Amino acid sequence: MLQRFNEKNKDLIVNINGSLVHRDQAAVSPFDSAVQGGDAVWEGLRLYNGRIFRLVEHLDRLRSSALALAFAEIPVHGTIIREIRRTLAANNMTDGVHIRLTLTRGVKYTSGMDPRLNVSGPTLIVLAEFKDPVYDKGGITLVTSSTRRSPPDCLDPKIHHANLIQSILAKIEANTSGADDALMLDIHGFVAETNATHVFIVHRGTVLTSRLTACPEGITRAVVLELCRSNGIANQERDLSLTEVYRADEMFCTGTLGELVPVTRVDGRTIGDGTTGPVTRQLTELFRGLTAREGTPIVE
Repeated sequence: MLQRFNEKNKDLIVNINGSLVHRDQAAVSPFDSAVQGGDAVWEGLRLYNGRIFRLVEHLDRLRSSALALAFAEIPVHGTIIREIRRTLAANNMTDGVHIRLTLTRGVKYTSGMDPRLNVSGPTLIVLAEFKDPVYDKGGITLVTSSTRRSPPDCLDPKIHHANLIQSILAKIEANTSGADDALMLDIHGFVAETNATHVFIVHRGTVLTSRLTACPEGITRAVVLELCRSNGIANQERDLSLTEVYRADEMFCTGTLGELVPVTRVDGRTIGDGTTGPVTRQLTELFRGLTAREGTPIVE
């Protein structure tokens, strides 16, 4: 799975601390905390027909992550929403858009990891692109990575930080193996997530997903669990082993960038009958209906 360049993004206007500039002229200081040590938090948002789905939940998670990293300054929701609106207006965007928010600790007066070196901050970057869900809705393949997700006593996954080296290493393994993405385990060998998405399996009609131990608090993950509860679909959050994955009737991944996508093969093993299962189809339709009627109006 390789994203292709969209010609509509050739002349994007990006937003860096309120300055709207062409993508080719955009610049972040080499002294910025994100450059110096990946000291930043981020969120991915999706624009549906002028509305951003679960915007407040995303901004709440951004703020929570920044608080955990002890950022001295965190923009209020209203400030961030205003900059999103300005960015979308500058690009004439109303639908089919993915927005990447990055909030760094800011700029340092000299290189180094110590937050006391920061003299200005934070840096808010709003990058909006014309981008449809990136995964093949017919199904993707996974390979289990040798890179493990960190537990909370090493690096709490509830901090949605921008240091994505674990995910990149896992993605390299997937690329080398010819798989679309990598399935990642925790240090005990239970399923955590993929390098980019949360994981669900279906066994005998029950939707199962990992506990929030070695994976972040996913917004789309939470929506899927809400849909299960409100539509009478049995569901559980618990530890899942690879054996349970291999013998699952269905499997799918969730995320803002890709919505819901079925998984048809893991480590060379066919999941179910190798096609999108009925529970996955039902939840996909329910999710599509939700995004069609809900969301924060953002395009003026």
